[in-house]
Amino acid sequence: MEVQGRIKMVGETQTFGSNGFRKREVVVTTEEQYPQHIMVEFVQDKTDLLNSYKVGQQVKININLRGREWVNPQGETKYFNSIQGWRIEALQSEAGGENMPPVPPADAFEPAGDLKEEDHDDLPF
Repeated sequence: MEVQGRIKMVGETQTFGSNGFRKREVVVTTEEQYPQHIMVEFVQDKTDLLNSYKVGQQVKININLRGREWVNPQGETKYFNSIQGWRIEALQSEAGGENMPPVPPADAFEPAGDLKEEDHDDLPF
């Protein structure tokens, strides 16, 4: 699965417990009729993937949905979901055109020659 949108917030890396569990969160705002602010967490060595990303960048994040069950001290069962990122890549804006092939100059085209009305094809379009 994936989420696409513009980065709204990149959090700091947080470390938990004596085992050194690391987590870092990023919020991406989708660009649709009803924009959603999706919080995606990156854990352990994946936290470093966010180092080169800034607020305002358009990105695509590959995600996994995670769910877990927890029973509280009163015996009630609760369920929690999380969205965990495992890859992120920048999306180039359509107006950028950096990967577009170069357009040849106008004088690089040769004229079609002497075309006459009777030289047309019998194509129906």
